Amino acid sequence: MVETVLLVGVAASIFVGFNIGGSSTGITWGPSVGAGIVTKTTAAAVMTFFVFFGGWTVGRNVMETLSEGIITIDLTLTAGVAVLFFIGLGMLVANIFGVPVPTSMTTVGAIAGLGLATGTLNYETVAGIISWWIVTPIIGLWIGVLIGRYIYPWVNRRVDIEKSDGPLLRLERRGPLPTPALGPNTTRQELATTIAVFVIGCYMAFSAGASNVPNAAAPLVGTVDGLGADTAIIVATLAIGLGGFTIARRTMDSVGGELSDIPLLAALFVMITASTITTILSWAGIPISLVMATVMTIVGIGWGRATRPVTVREAVTRDVGTTEIELGAIVSEEKVGENAPRIGQPESDEVLRGDDLFNPRAIVKYVSMWIIGPSMSTLLAYGFFIAVPGVA
Repeated sequence: MVETVLLVGVAASIFVGFNIGGSSTGITWGPSVGAGIVTKTTAAAVMTFFVFFGGWTVGRNVMETLSEGIITIDLTLTAGVAVLFFIGLGMLVANIFGVPVPTSMTTVGAIAGLGLATGTLNYETVAGIISWWIVTPIIGLWIGVLIGRYIYPWVNRRVDIEKSDGPLLRLERRGPLPTPALGPNTTRQELATTIAVFVIGCYMAFSAGASNVPNAAAPLVGTVDGLGADTAIIVATLAIGLGGFTIARRTMDSVGGELSDIPLLAALFVMITASTITTILSWAGIPISLVMATVMTIVGIGWGRATRPVTVREAVTRDVGTTEIELGAIVSEEKVGENAPRIGQPESDEVLRGDDLFNPRAIVKYVSMWIIGPSMSTLLAYGFFIAVPGVA
């Protein structure tokens, strides 16, 4: 009987990891694939390796919180399988609504529902986790504002990320051993920016592994008769990799619907910021989602980029006159060598007519689902474990 339940649990873990791989690979490597820097197959392979690296190292801290910190008792194997079911159900609802609900929040909600039903919830730990869920979007937003207002325009006019025709590198056979050399149309700047884009993608994949591997592994690790931590991490990684090689191919084309309308350079700023926030909190053992930091950083960069025509003094005193602000300015780039207007000076017409990046309805939709998703998993898990107390 135990072996059968464990097999069901492993299958549920693979299902959760498979879906995580489909979404996180698209967000992580979509910009690079769209720019022609890496192929989809290469992206999936590199993603799998760095997801494993992140889950094996930093992810263990998050796994400990999920398996031991939220409730004060050890999970039974059947309870762990039930928790995985509610995680998968939350992801299914998110897919139906087309909203990237943070998996970490859904996982915490399902385990918290079990704790409420059994009277074993560690309220102090949960309160600390929820406080970071509130603070993280604010941090991502305001870091994005600072980047968009002061850093992005300065870097944007000095860095040109373009993919030239032909191979990036080639082998020269002038000596006894072949040596790598620049491709026929490759410039040193293109080589440097390509390497930077690839490294940033690897960093984001590491961050995704640190935050997401525990979601698919922890419900089986903290259980009696469950899997060991090492085995669970390997199973979750393989499942995430499978999702990266299959269903993520389409999400890499659309870049999760989030990064497709902004330039690659802006996407890289988003990736660095969101990955750093997620990695730091994962290292501290806080279950956090890469999606949450990513979405709010996008909004922050767009907002900061668009508010450049207004000085801080004008914003504080509300003396903005007739200055026009367009919350979509990030989608228009200055040409390399072209000076961006100083703070307080009007932007060019091209920038002010950029496509809308900040969509209030979309943001309300995301934030609503971030609240509804974990709340639903908590209530469903609570109701289930109240109705079937023997499972826990």
